[in-house]
Amino acid sequence: MSEISLNDVVIAQAGIEPGTPVHRALEGRADVMEMTQATHDAALKPNDPGGLSHALRAALAARIARLNGDEALAEHYDGLVEDAGATEEITDIADPRAPAPSDGWLAAVVAYTDLVAARPRDTQAGDIEALKAAGVSDADIVRLSELNAFLAYQIRVIAGLKLMRGAK
Repeated sequence: MSEISLNDVVIAQAGIEPGTPVHRALEGRADVMEMTQATHDAALKPNDPGGLSHALRAALAARIARLNGDEALAEHYDGLVEDAGATEEITDIADPRAPAPSDGWLAAVVAYTDLVAARPRDTQAGDIEALKAAGVSDADIVRLSELNAFLAYQIRVIAGLKLMRGAK
């Protein structure tokens, strides 16, 4: 049986302890956990971040986690924001209660992230056009969509694992 790393973000956030039934079950899916961690690393710290800096990605990830009610995961991403040496404007993005950015490009990125994170069913083709109109490149729209998709997955996996171990 393969070993799973207790340092993986999902495992740590779900509070999975060695030797527990959930831990043993995950050992049979170690490849999935490894790929999930690798996707985390690629989504947050890619070699080529394009227009979405590592700090901005982490701030958006913290914001998405907060919009989905996962403060512990948000704090993980806050640490990445700090590690990246983010500006105050970028740091503020991590908190959905903070005033929205005033910059058109950044305001569009945050508005799209909020929509996809909190009301994905309400997204429409016009939302992509709004990003383009604000000057967000096609490549950065893809990068932003990848980040949002990964966070949706990560949040749900963590919630499922917590349920499996009987936690809320």
